[in-house]
Amino acid sequence: MEQYDVLVVGSGGAGQRAALEAARRDGLRVALITKIFPTRSATAMAQGGVNAALNNVAKEDSTEVHTFDTVKGSDYLGDQDAIEFFCQRCPEGVLEMDFMGTPFSRTDEGKIAQRNFGGQSYPRTCYSADKTGHVILHTTYEQCLKEGVHFLQEWYLLDIVVKDGKAGGAIIWNMKKGKVEIIKAKSIVLSTGGAGRVFWTRTTNPFLSTGDGMAVAFRAGVGLKDMEMIQFHPTGLGKTGILMSEAVRGEGGYLLNNKGERFMKDYAPSKMELAPRDVVAKAIETEIAEGRGWGTGLDAYVVADVRHLPKEVILEKLHGIRDLATTFEHADPLVQPIPIRPTCHYSMGGIDVKDFKTCGTVIPGLFAAGEASCVSIHGANRLGGNSLADAVVFGKVAGEGAVAYVKENQAKDASKALNEAANGWEQRFREVTGRTSGRPISEIRNEMALSMWNNVGIFREEKKMEEELETLNRLIEEYKTCYVGDTNRTFNMAFVNYVEVGSLLTVAKAVTLDALRRKKSRGSHL
Repeated sequence: MEQYDVLVVGSGGAGQRAALEAARRDGLRVALITKIFPTRSATAMAQGGVNAALNNVAKEDSTEVHTFDTVKGSDYLGDQDAIEFFCQRCPEGVLEMDFMGTPFSRTDEGKIAQRNFGGQSYPRTCYSADKTGHVILHTTYEQCLKEGVHFLQEWYLLDIVVKDGKAGGAIIWNMKKGKVEIIKAKSIVLSTGGAGRVFWTRTTNPFLSTGDGMAVAFRAGVGLKDMEMIQFHPTGLGKTGILMSEAVRGEGGYLLNNKGERFMKDYAPSKMELAPRDVVAKAIETEIAEGRGWGTGLDAYVVADVRHLPKEVILEKLHGIRDLATTFEHADPLVQPIPIRPTCHYSMGGIDVKDFKTCGTVIPGLFAAGEASCVSIHGANRLGGNSLADAVVFGKVAGEGAVAYVKENQAKDASKALNEAANGWEQRFREVTGRTSGRPISEIRNEMALSMWNNVGIFREEKKMEEELETLNRLIEEYKTCYVGDTNRTFNMAFVNYVEVGSLLTVAKAVTLDALRRKKSRGSHL
């Protein structure tokens, strides 16, 4: 049985920033568990930048303007006090990352470069070429190693144990050894990322974004908030959902249906392909639904065509997109159109954070940060550049909150409850992997993804969402007797996938229930 003062779950920007903040305090034992290698987290995929009113490019920008832009961007559904708190701390958060060695792109004066981003009044998005998340994550990881954070990689969170109403520790699946582990912890920070894999291949999120932290917190008794608010991006690659940047349309690319028509003329005749994200996404889904796309189900698509552009433009300005299209779609944009379809991009909702000044939840000793949490700074729609800022700012806040809690509270001995929970998961492993019949877990996952996309995706109608609730309730029942098919212990990814699908079903039901309850269109909920 391992024992730590602060246990962080998740190795993205928020998790590592929380672990770093806690590890800087003398005498505290800090561990971070992650189901992958730490620098492979979703933060590494964030391209655009991190928002902070640094005034390096626009002298007239301020934290007040950033606050208003974020409130307006949230469709006035965000917590305005939390948004103000967040925006005031963004400059300090970004400058700290700079001092730690993050290689930001620079202005001619040597200051951190800032670019324009959607919904911002001024250029305030600090960036490092198109790899901003990648460099922030690697810099934070180096600092965590320097400060002695104990990384437990390929360890997967199964459950949190609450003793006398307080967080007491966690039950973990050690993938390498194939055994249930117990971690006693005085405080826990959940920073497990989003849940885009509810839609399986129709998301920009990595395969590990399965809403584990949200489901575990929910089972422990914490509410999930704003779950219906899911941001969709209009152009994901056809087969994988991987993000294809707006640069393709910005440089003059066309969107075509299977009749060869530039269909945006029917939806936004003046802006055409440069219409807002939600307009373009709805247009593509309408074309597919009315039979003017290629393929079927989650594999249906239209195409983006850049063959009419000068070769130099594609090779110089769209080289990253060309690499992705060639690698994942086997389509070279120089000579072939690229299959694309809208894709789930970000979860505005998540674990309900009741105190934005500590990232504390209703369970004392349990904190949440990053995309897994809902401080509700994003409300009904997130501004680009605010997600990395969320990780940098609230990762630090959660780390500070966990440390303060440990110093002010006497830990409860939760050994008995932890042992009971661990024994329960051990029995569950044997029972689940020992089954010789039942519906294959992959079938349940695939049906969930397709039905969620069709019924609670970009377009939402009451009747379809009620049907989806019935489908999910049936899938949850089938999940109880599903077939996993691997009895091995070491690196049993079939069992991990089984637990992940359980998390996804919980999140999917929360999304559907919230979407049904919100009777009006608001932000990303249409």
